[in-house]
Amino acid sequence: MINDNIVLSIIEINGDQVRIGIEAPSNVSIYREEIYESIKQQNQHAIEFNVEIKGILNGLARQKKN
Repeated sequence: MINDNIVLSIIEINGDQVRIGIEAPSNVSIYREEIYESIKQQNQHAIEFNVEIKGILNGLARQKKN
C-alpha cells in the first residue's frame, strides 16, 4: 500500500523479471522511469522555449515603441 489509495501487487515472477500491478485513482499519474524522465525533459524544453519567445516578443514590443 502507498498512502490509503494505491495498491502494488506482484502479478508474475518469471526468472529475473517481475510484473507489477498498480491500482490507483484515475487522477494519479503512473509512468515508467524512462517515460517520466522524457516528460520532465520535454517540459524543461518547453519552459526554455517560452522564456526565449517572451524575450523575442519583448524585444519586438520595445522596437515598436521606438
